[in-house]
Amino acid sequence: MAAIHGAAFPQRQAWGPDAIGLQLAMPGVAGWCHPDGGMILARVAADEMEVLTLAVPPVVRRRGVGRALLETAIAWAKSCGAAVAFLEVAEDNLAARGLYARAGFLPAGRRPRYYPNGADALVLRRPLTDPDATVAR
Repeated sequence: MAAIHGAAFPQRQAWGPDAIGLQLAMPGVAGWCHPDGGMILARVAADEMEVLTLAVPPVVRRRGVGRALLETAIAWAKSCGAAVAFLEVAEDNLAARGLYARAGFLPAGRRPRYYPNGADALVLRRPLTDPDATVAR
């Protein structure tokens, strides 16, 4: 997972093996790898799911890997009783913002200068209780 994360993010933002291990050791955290190289970590606490990280290396982007991982995490969160999902995305990460918008995530807040490069994080939210809501294809 750390290798995938390192291939997907700039060095200052990439999570190493220790960071990934610490996340996975926390209660309510699960992670998945896609056979083509992407990975996702998510946490469920009470009735909320948080996408901790979604990483897809450039060589496999635009092939549905991110969408498939997000679908997996959302299905898991619903099975755990989550009613809403949250995540943060860099304001300048237009590709990820497009994926999340197609998945039904809407703006819920902003964290100024959240990322090491000074970019703001947009906090996005999506209800999980609509039985007809799916990740757009």
